[in-house]
Amino acid sequence: MFELTDHRLDLPLDYSKPHVGTIEVFAREVTPPGGANLPVLVYLQGGPGHESPRPSARLGNPAWLARALQDYRVLFLDQRGTGLSTPFGLHTLAAFDHSATDAAEYLTHFRADSIVQDSERFREHLGLDQLSLLGQSFGGFTSLHYLTAASASLREVYFTGGLPPVGLHCDDVYRATFRTQRIKNQDLYSRFPSAKDHMRRAVEACNAGNVHSRSGRPLTARLLRTVGSHLGFTGGAQLLANLLERDPRSPAFVADVSSLLPFKGRNPLYSVIHESSYADGCVTGWSSDRVMPDDFKTDETLFTSEHLFPWHFVDDPDLEPYQEVAEQLSQYQWPKLYEAEKLAVANVPCAAAIYTTDPFVDVDFSRHTAALLPNIATWETPDHDHNALRIDGGKILDELFKIIRT
Repeated sequence: MFELTDHRLDLPLDYSKPHVGTIEVFAREVTPPGGANLPVLVYLQGGPGHESPRPSARLGNPAWLARALQDYRVLFLDQRGTGLSTPFGLHTLAAFDHSATDAAEYLTHFRADSIVQDSERFREHLGLDQLSLLGQSFGGFTSLHYLTAASASLREVYFTGGLPPVGLHCDDVYRATFRTQRIKNQDLYSRFPSAKDHMRRAVEACNAGNVHSRSGRPLTARLLRTVGSHLGFTGGAQLLANLLERDPRSPAFVADVSSLLPFKGRNPLYSVIHESSYADGCVTGWSSDRVMPDDFKTDETLFTSEHLFPWHFVDDPDLEPYQEVAEQLSQYQWPKLYEAEKLAVANVPCAAAIYTTDPFVDVDFSRHTAALLPNIATWETPDHDHNALRIDGGKILDELFKIIRT
């Protein structure tokens, strides 16, 4: 049985103007028996906008925790705006008197650069000279910014499906993700040939207005297609094949689709600032929408992936209130997150799991980024998907711990 300690800090919303206002940021520390003097591993989860998991020894959640606790105390950080940290939602818009401009400016302080600053405050709060990091997906993006901004504070860094591109426009990133998603679609329909006819049936039913969401609003075909994000996860193809077997008019079909949508009202922060995670010094301008290939535009049986579109805030009634804020952020000039020159001298031991068929984080971009780091060991594998840490976390950490220490 491990010990849980909760930490809550009031931290500046804007670190460039620390006296303007604060938000609360929460972290939960997990200490194994007799492990009070172990180094601290900060878990930076995927997203942006997702909360950390809630550790449970009995349920073995998360899957990698037991392995991590053999070597570390673990700090689960609820990144700003998520979990038990000050949340973002409709109440936030109301606090700004529904001013999209003010709400958008507020959200410009919820990216990796601010999360790194928050992590530094927790390091100081815990009285530590250094932290170790485990960065999953967007957490890896945040970890790379940490190496740019404060590498001296880091003992070692582990990346899982999260070595981001450096110095590229987000358009280049989304073009790459569409290429990989095309392959994922081909694999789906090759493994489950009947799924394509089932998808045509579902699309036709949606276009005829015969499929209604639980809110009573018609479910659009383009929204249905976004459940293709699950093709990047273990078992995702089977999951979608099973879904498409159902009558699309059935309550079970609608309920399952609602649960599988990547962008939805339960977590509006993820939707509103998602494209900013790829913005290394650029305006996103609805990048996914602008670079969408012609075949994805014309073939409605092709599933999209973690691609955000402006119509998400029209088709989903839960996201509709955030439409103006999302539009404002799509035109914001995001600052750079990474500096190749600083990464080149960040001599921190790093280990990265690179999933070669990952539709969210392009393998070639990850390789290029790894080449910038002077002290990194990489493990490339086609045998794991983007959610490998959640599915087979103990083995993933075993491999990363081994390659960083040899």
